[in-house]
Amino acid sequence: MWYCRVQSLTEKSGAMKLMSENIKVLYFACDCVEPYVEIITVNDSKRRLSLCSSEDSEAEEPEYQDEVDEVLPVLGDHSQLLDDHHPKRLAPHMPARTQGHPWQLVYSTATHGSSLKTLYRNMADLDSPVLLVIKDMHKKVFGAFSSDPFRVSKYCYGTGETFLFSFNPDFQAYRWSGENDYFVSGNLESLQIGGGGGGFGLWLDADLYHGSSFSCPTFHNESLSTQEDFIVQDLEVWTVQN
Repeated sequence: MWYCRVQSLTEKSGAMKLMSENIKVLYFACDCVEPYVEIITVNDSKRRLSLCSSEDSEAEEPEYQDEVDEVLPVLGDHSQLLDDHHPKRLAPHMPARTQGHPWQLVYSTATHGSSLKTLYRNMADLDSPVLLVIKDMHKKVFGAFSSDPFRVSKYCYGTGETFLFSFNPDFQAYRWSGENDYFVSGNLESLQIGGGGGGFGLWLDADLYHGSSFSCPTFHNESLSTQEDFIVQDLEVWTVQN
């Protein structure tokens, strides 16, 4: 197997030009396989080499770590609930379509007051995933990632990208179990995430003051809060900027 820089014709002049230095063309050939060509990025090439050699893996680790850092969620506004380590723990569970985009604060009880109606109104024009973050009176941080912005709806909405999470002390993410599709539903009286059993995975009242969290078939989660019924101290909702 070998690689090379490749020249290509410009569309207008027909002159030769060098491809980007970030691109490699790999040619594979052996006795039992038909030869073929694969075009990959330089970073992908380095990653493959690191898998083949532990020595190479150690050499490339700093650069690969930089690559990981580049796709971590970047908060475009100040958060009263999320520290630096929170996005790092959440990032591996978020869909690829959110990576590399900044996150914008669209609702905060500290700024907008405690009102589910206001939360819905602030998301009326959104068409992007949202991250709900809650801190209860016991200082525990937890919440949900929703594939769709929160809205009033007669039926459940969302996709399998939706998941629940909790911190303090250990991070736990509860992804879709596949058992049902009761991802998110909302009305003017409450917001519900997950269900199908005796309670919701996460439930909030119209004043965003009282909440509850029970194990539910949608996510097979444990209670996210310190107690199944909790009082909200602060709440934030973030959305990704495409």
